[in-house]
Amino acid sequence: MHGVPQARGHLRLVSLLGIALSTLLFSNLVATAAQAPLTPARVSTDPYTNNTSMHQTEVEPDTFSYGTTLVSAFQVGRFSDGGSSNIGWATSTNSGLSWTNGFLPGITVNATPPGPYQRVSDPSVAYDASHGVWMVIALPLNGPGGGLNTTVSRSTNGGTVWQNPVTVVTQSGLDKTWIACDNATSSPYYGRCYGAWDNNSAGNLLQMSTSTDGGLTWGSALAPSGSPSGLGGQPVVQPSGRVVVPYSANNSAIGSFISTNGGASWSSAVTVSSVSSHSVAGNLRTSPLPSAEIDPSGRVFVVWQDCRFRSGCAANDIVMSSSTDGLSWSAVTRIPIDAVSSTVDHFIPGIAVDQFKSTPVARLGLTYYYYPTSNCGSTCQLSVGFISSLDGGASWTTATAVAGPMTLSWFPLTNQGYMAGDYISTSFSADDRAHPVFSLATAPSGGVFDAAMYSPLPGLTLPQLFPGLSPPTVRAGDKPVFFGPSDRPLLKGLPTAH
Repeated sequence: MHGVPQARGHLRLVSLLGIALSTLLFSNLVATAAQAPLTPARVSTDPYTNNTSMHQTEVEPDTFSYGTTLVSAFQVGRFSDGGSSNIGWATSTNSGLSWTNGFLPGITVNATPPGPYQRVSDPSVAYDASHGVWMVIALPLNGPGGGLNTTVSRSTNGGTVWQNPVTVVTQSGLDKTWIACDNATSSPYYGRCYGAWDNNSAGNLLQMSTSTDGGLTWGSALAPSGSPSGLGGQPVVQPSGRVVVPYSANNSAIGSFISTNGGASWSSAVTVSSVSSHSVAGNLRTSPLPSAEIDPSGRVFVVWQDCRFRSGCAANDIVMSSSTDGLSWSAVTRIPIDAVSSTVDHFIPGIAVDQFKSTPVARLGLTYYYYPTSNCGSTCQLSVGFISSLDGGASWTTATAVAGPMTLSWFPLTNQGYMAGDYISTSFSADDRAHPVFSLATAPSGGVFDAAMYSPLPGLTLPQLFPGLSPPTVRAGDKPVFFGPSDRPLLKGLPTAH
């Protein structure tokens, strides 16, 4: 759709040759992983030097793709008690063959030009096809408390030049922003965009706002009927214009609510499933937040970390449910990355659905972090894995190791643990390749971190990721064995999780 822009200012072009991660060892510890690990390329680097946050650190990416363009946004320069020095972006206009990157203007005091806020957090990316606008929603902060408002930064040139942000809503105590746009020409609400967040100071009240003019202006904050409590809502839009918003009910369940009138009102919430989540070892920051995507037919897929298939809740699998209407959801199934008898712990999933391949059922890609041994204590080694399905999750290819292992102390330490991100992200491009973007770290040097955004170039092809893949692993026969609560606290009433 767009040519590759020339590098200028803070922009840096990462070619196919990339910056190879030559010093990092890659994991072959997962029994079901393919033999050949990948060499991801760095797509961004923290440029800041302010002494109030930790450098070089980039964490918590989101991605979105439209045609041949992929855009990722992430935190840069993480503070220990919430937020970052700025939001970074990395954009590919050629289906992931190369990337440019930079940093959003006008939000924080560290930006160019500077903005009014000390910190910013929780970026999410969307594209509005009707207005030709890329958007990044984010959560400005002036300290460790909740967000002061939500903002949207816009790009009208294909995601490589960004405007100063516009304000979506001004409140206090906000957290976990997300954004999606209606790109279906069949929809009566084509061109509407939907922002989501929770208000922690109001008991994690879920709220939504709508824009009809490419993100320039936004409507009042509206709560779903019944004012459900939760966080991490991820709106997706069906071809009919129905908006479905899966969210975490404060770690106790996955819920969902909808709008059928373009965001004028929102339904009461339904329960997708209860959550049984194993507390991840090593003081790593994780929680069972959902990752949601939608296929071209309108089926919504949601995944999260859950221990219900493991005896005694000893480790997490990534589990999935799907829905055609956002109100009735399928039974929870386990994604068979490893055998239920394994010691592997899986968490922080990011699901992608191929929007570009015309197939009767959805093609799925899933990126996640994992430990080879769940009870690793102070010796935990963190790796990144990927698995795919060609039939809407009925069966899955063998998982492959993408990056790692990494020592947890290579990541910034926050007041909720070592942080690679509350999210990880994957998107397909128009050439049907999957593009994970994730935080990957090497050992600090001279007291400076080296945790940055990486992505495999030129992306992962389905289904033959590598030679020698074994036949797909069918998930049939997996039965839940643990029905107790998560061994982690509920979030309602606790400090915000930005």
